[in-house]
Amino acid sequence: MMDTRMGTKALWAGEKEQLVHGATQVPVVHSVSFGYDDMDEWYEVAVGNKKGHIYGRNTNPTVEAFEDKVKILEGAEAATSFSTGMAAISNTLGTFLFPGDRIVSIKDTYGGTNKIFTEFLPKQHIEVELCETGDHELLEEEVAKGCKVLYLETPTNPTVKITDIERMVKAGHDAGAIVIIDNTFATPINQNPIELGVDLVIHSATKFLGGHADALGGVVCGREDLVDQIYHYREINGATLDPMAAYLLLRGMKTLHLRIERQNSNAQRVAEYLQTVDWVDDVFYPGLENHPGHDIAKKQMRGFGGMLSFSVKGGVDTVRHLLPELKYANRAANLGAVETIVGPSRTTSHVECTPEERAAMGIPEGLIRYSAGIEDIEDLIQDLEQAFAKLPDGLLAKG
Repeated sequence: MMDTRMGTKALWAGEKEQLVHGATQVPVVHSVSFGYDDMDEWYEVAVGNKKGHIYGRNTNPTVEAFEDKVKILEGAEAATSFSTGMAAISNTLGTFLFPGDRIVSIKDTYGGTNKIFTEFLPKQHIEVELCETGDHELLEEEVAKGCKVLYLETPTNPTVKITDIERMVKAGHDAGAIVIIDNTFATPINQNPIELGVDLVIHSATKFLGGHADALGGVVCGREDLVDQIYHYREINGATLDPMAAYLLLRGMKTLHLRIERQNSNAQRVAEYLQTVDWVDDVFYPGLENHPGHDIAKKQMRGFGGMLSFSVKGGVDTVRHLLPELKYANRAANLGAVETIVGPSRTTSHVECTPEERAAMGIPEGLIRYSAGIEDIEDLIQDLEQAFAKLPDGLLAKG
């Protein structure tokens, strides 16, 4: 594709090759199998010597269009997709990690990812070292001891902490590690880790890429030699993206650039407002100048994202009273949709973890994750104002 800008790529990238019968939109191809009269051609496609499709668990035209769009937006050599974001993460790690290997990561990863690190990988006799997020010196020391994979998430879920990507890429590559980053919170609009040297980029496409909370999916993109290995692992293990979900994700991505611009702006304004509220102890958003990762985020991101979180005085009791009062927010375990979504980490990002495990990761029980939608910002702030105004004074005294 010619050197076009992100908004144009979001609309056009990866689609033309899949258009048929004069259609202007990629069709949903539900066929499980793809037939061939020529046995030799069938064989050449089956072994990968010729482009084409043979069976839906392996590849599909609608799914391929989605993969190509993500690949182009991220500036990657290749991409392959999955049924969910966690499938993308688990299959990628499963491709490269074997008994005796070592992985270095941070403490502040998504709850499901953290469970892989703390529960599943150790059972496979894979050594896991989780470092304090933001402690770049400690990360460099642990990576230098040797590791197969350096896995990062920036910004993190839910406390939106920032890691210096370029610095960690150098540390990882110096140690011969594969560097993987979960870019779900940033999206390709705000951040392109491959430009900073990352080997593989993962997205939960369910979130900002799709943007409408109506389709599950995951995707990994990056170096072709690595993606080919992940694709082989996925095609055998079977966590395939459904064609209808791929179509919905494709359709959602057409407005990705517009949505992210609005969500960046709304999140910034909401974060600034929350800093003025007596009920709020801390606001976590990299667009705020007092955020510990602000300067690094400015260096490696084009926008600060649509996600923020904040902790409230009175803890869980305040959360119980506050969230039901919001009129323009879904109380749900999702993020990145056009509608604003709120929820405590204890029922969203880290529901799999115990209170003790959340505390060890610096996630207070009174933390609220706020995914800014594309509503008018005045309405979002007024909604928060009226919700805070209804809180019982006794809760504030408890804080």
